[in-house]
Amino acid sequence: METLAVQKDTARKVRAVRAVGTRAVLAELSGTQDVLALQALLLEKPLPGQLDILAAAETVLVKADSPASARRIAARLLQLDLTAPVQRGGELVVIDTVYDGEDLAEVGRLTGLGAEGVIAAHSGQVWTVAFAGFAPGFGYMVGENQQLEVPRRGSPRTAVPAGSVALAGNYSAVYPRRSPGGWQLIGRTDARMWDLDRDQPALAAPGHRVQFRPVRAAVTLAGRSVEEPGAPEPAGQDVTSGLRIVSPGMLSLVQDLGRHGHSGLGVSAAGALDRASLRRANRLVGNATSAAAVETVAGGLKVRAVRDQVLAVAGAPSRLTIESAPDSAGDTRHRTVPMATPFALLDGETLSLGAPHSGFRSYLAVRGGVDTAPVLGSRSTDTMSGIGPAPLAAGQVLAAGGEAESGVVGHPELQPEYPGTGVTVLDVVPGPRADWFDQAALDAFTGQDWSVLPQSNRVGMRLDGTPLQRSRQGELASEGTVAGAVQIPPEGLPVLFLADHPVTGGYPVIAVVVDTQLDLAAQVPIGGRIRFRWTESDPNLAPASPDATPEPAGTEHATPDEEVSN
Repeated sequence: METLAVQKDTARKVRAVRAVGTRAVLAELSGTQDVLALQALLLEKPLPGQLDILAAAETVLVKADSPASARRIAARLLQLDLTAPVQRGGELVVIDTVYDGEDLAEVGRLTGLGAEGVIAAHSGQVWTVAFAGFAPGFGYMVGENQQLEVPRRGSPRTAVPAGSVALAGNYSAVYPRRSPGGWQLIGRTDARMWDLDRDQPALAAPGHRVQFRPVRAAVTLAGRSVEEPGAPEPAGQDVTSGLRIVSPGMLSLVQDLGRHGHSGLGVSAAGALDRASLRRANRLVGNATSAAAVETVAGGLKVRAVRDQVLAVAGAPSRLTIESAPDSAGDTRHRTVPMATPFALLDGETLSLGAPHSGFRSYLAVRGGVDTAPVLGSRSTDTMSGIGPAPLAAGQVLAAGGEAESGVVGHPELQPEYPGTGVTVLDVVPGPRADWFDQAALDAFTGQDWSVLPQSNRVGMRLDGTPLQRSRQGELASEGTVAGAVQIPPEGLPVLFLADHPVTGGYPVIAVVVDTQLDLAAQVPIGGRIRFRWTESDPNLAPASPDATPEPAGTEHATPDEEVSN
């Protein structure tokens, strides 16, 4: 654990600041009131180098533009005065609610209020959205009193309907989409909590005030169902220039460098997992390095040119075969083209990507970039939240856009070595909750090879090996996290978060992969092996302080529904 500094006088101040990797810090606070106060200060007057903030139950995560900025932000956080009252003058959102939830009677029993008393207490106060997490549009709301404090259900539901109004711990929330969950359901609403067609997609964003208004029947807003929309129709059927998907292979997605700065809404950055390969492929065809391209895994992708195109493939080395359009006699010709080199794919020709010789992910760039509608400033597909283009499907046509920034293509480039059958070594720094593990567990973490399980995806790599034992019991309050974080769930097997990870997590982070090696991690195939290696901490960061005393073992927190799986 890297504790950057600890506040001696904890009254209305940040208690401590912990490093989360090299470009983020975690401010620990005394409670929700201080979380709201710090969040308000950082939103009103961002600190130099601050990129994004994410409030949670007892912490605020601050992402920085560089390690140096992260150090400066850590020092500045400890100087902030949180004694000024939080102004709860945010926009008031009224949510019509039918109070007929399956757990209403049980909540009445747990609180001693009875069903009618629960309805009166829930609708008779103004709630404030303290932070977002779990899913886009899922806002954790705190009330004006503690009358409705209840535990999670003993057995979570596998599917909670969209629009369910719920309670857990000291929080209330509305499920924006159908998903698993363990909150107590007291009602339902047709209010659309997350709608990308609005300028502000989240109906109730952090800082908003919420009033629940009892109604006898749910009101359908503009005739639109609260349930999630179906998958979009394959785009580009009338495209005059681009790529037709003949076969998408195992999984092919549109990705750019991601949508940053929206974690406060519960939206992860997403984007290409191997950013260096995406940039390389774009450079080769003369695009801006941030242009959208196709990310594909394990080979099998086949595309056919609609008009003449200039392409390049970078990432996992594969055999690239081009089949010509049939001639007048119906005959075709075949040729191969090299990786990391621009080439022409003429109208009607088909490019096939073979299985990688090493590595796992390849990136196909088309001159001009893949032209799809941006969502929150990015064309990336977020597989966890469903934001962005749907996975590519056979018959779909991707339009080539106008993001070429050079009149010429790039020179062929060298590629790095990618993981094969050996062990990939990833450098890590101590995570913000490394103090949940004793020295034996820390040694076991780096002293064995971990195998990548088939359940891995863009949300996280699930690893198999000898389970790690925590030295502390109880639950960790939900807190912000980053790509590269290695969480340890109760069963002791690590999960390495990747680009589509949830913005908050409830399991302790033992370590964080250094940012520069996330591209390498993205190329470890299913069944591949990983060994973690502690790297030297930045000498400018203060060592862990003995004053950062962990709370007693067994402390319970009630921030529900934080999952590491999709």
